Amino acid sequence: MNQRERIAAHLGELDAVLLTGESNCYYATGFMGEGAALITRKGSWYFTDSRYTEAAEKAIGGAAVIGEISREKPFSALINDALAQTGAKNVGFEDESMTVAEHTAYTKKLSAALTPASALMTELRGSKDAEEIETMIAAQRIAEGALEQILKEIRPGMTEKAIAARLNYLMVSAGAEKTSFDTIIASGPNGSMPHAVPGMRQVREGDFKAAYEVITSTNALPALSGRVCPQESQCESKCVRGIKGESVAIGRLERFVADWYRENVNAMPEKAASNGIKVAVVGSGPAGLTCASDLAKKGYQVSVFEALHTAGGVLVYGIPEFRLPKAIVANEVRKLEAQGVEVMTNMVIGRVLTIDELFEMGYKAVFVGSGAGLPMFMNIPGESLKGVLSANEYLTRTNLMKAYTEEADTPVIKSKAVAVVGGGNVAMDAARCAMRLGAEHVYIVYRRGEAEMPARLEEQHHAKEEGIEFKTLCNPVEILGGEDGRVNGIKCVRMELGEPDASGRRRPIAIEGSEFVLDVDTVIMALGTSPNPLIRSTTPGLDTNRKGCLIVDENEMTTRTGVFAGGDAVTGAATVILAMGAGKKGAAAIDAYLKK
Repeated sequence: MNQRERIAAHLGELDAVLLTGESNCYYATGFMGEGAALITRKGSWYFTDSRYTEAAEKAIGGAAVIGEISREKPFSALINDALAQTGAKNVGFEDESMTVAEHTAYTKKLSAALTPASALMTELRGSKDAEEIETMIAAQRIAEGALEQILKEIRPGMTEKAIAARLNYLMVSAGAEKTSFDTIIASGPNGSMPHAVPGMRQVREGDFKAAYEVITSTNALPALSGRVCPQESQCESKCVRGIKGESVAIGRLERFVADWYRENVNAMPEKAASNGIKVAVVGSGPAGLTCASDLAKKGYQVSVFEALHTAGGVLVYGIPEFRLPKAIVANEVRKLEAQGVEVMTNMVIGRVLTIDELFEMGYKAVFVGSGAGLPMFMNIPGESLKGVLSANEYLTRTNLMKAYTEEADTPVIKSKAVAVVGGGNVAMDAARCAMRLGAEHVYIVYRRGEAEMPARLEEQHHAKEEGIEFKTLCNPVEILGGEDGRVNGIKCVRMELGEPDASGRRRPIAIEGSEFVLDVDTVIMALGTSPNPLIRSTTPGLDTNRKGCLIVDENEMTTRTGVFAGGDAVTGAATVILAMGAGKKGAAAIDAYLKK
């Protein structure tokens, strides 16, 4: 009995089961590709596009019908055809992995009722037959053999990526079809993210103070990362409990423990004995704060230079209050100052002081964590109209400048209808702020589909709950204005997804003759950011890439000796947790450099 027959034999009250998740599709068909499987008592189907049909036919054979999707025959139409052939009316679905958007779409388009069936697949996959057990043993032997070999090959100077690539090669050469998840090599303190998991024992026993101490042994900012870190794609995605159910809620546990400590203890850290060595940190965002904290713990005299009037960087100007209360950021800054760190605001490095002048003042090393605050635009007609803003400007005015108040020096625009162009977390933040500031209609305009949106699912769901309308597979081509020079609409064209582009994502292609206009009075561009050129333009010998990001080596050092960098200033706009990781790595590298 093959797996499809096994599934069909255990359908119970179900007429069929629809498998859209990669793992269950692979389990049922033995084919790894982009598609969906339908298993019924009367037969099996596998639906995919033209890229995979030939390979699917070879891998699955004649035991299942291969359906090729097209514009005329999308997934839903092919599935409905199969349901009509079998008379299936009650179809199981993967309720633990199918997104709300997918479930809504299938519910509307399928001719059968959908019933949760994740438990069925979990039970079947958890019960292994003799062949599966032999396969698991073979996989373990392959992994063990690769590990034994790599331990013989590792030499000083090898990078983590090189070791991981070699491990993958060894496993594939030994007969592995693929790896179950990305191979990760962590070599010492520089190879780990600043993300301790609250000790389950301490939390279970109610010893939240001890749990906080576990977390802060590696993570200087748990209250922040517990709120804005994409745990679902990082630590929680690697949780083994997620194989048979829901992952441990690492982010929520981290947030709870940090909040409990702040509300019930909030002890300020002790100041370490000074070693007399001065280090400058440019920027007080997540990278700068983490770097400064780690250096202060080692006894360095750290000064943080912040360009704005309030410390916190993107944590205070970019992330709204409803996602990250500013009082929490301020409390973390106070802890930093208690460690002896000097925090200076209104210090625009490159104007008030240069990097060279910092060295002349006695600083022995400089860490640049100045972020990426230069907004990007589309360069389409109408972008100079009144009412077109970057998300950076809109969020900074709202969050930091309190521009929604009557007495604000830089009042935020009063909008009735807003189009936010982009699909990331920043776009969601801008859209939700616009709704809170009184807009009657707020649209997210994104050129790819909802499934391709880079924003966290949690943020997408919150946006929808607040009434924000998603205009996916739509791309702006012109911003329209009236005689007064103000925005009165945005012309968009509908898109369809073609073949993958250089990023690996399917390339959006405009559909001829599909233009339409959204009646809006404000357009917010949330298309990403790049580093401000001020520091690189005033620091000789500081090299950047074509995107204006600082070039660093494996130790976070730039092309200027003694100048280190990390976070968005190096990577371009990324996540808070990655910036924290860069700050931690930078602190370790500076410490090693100054001890030479």
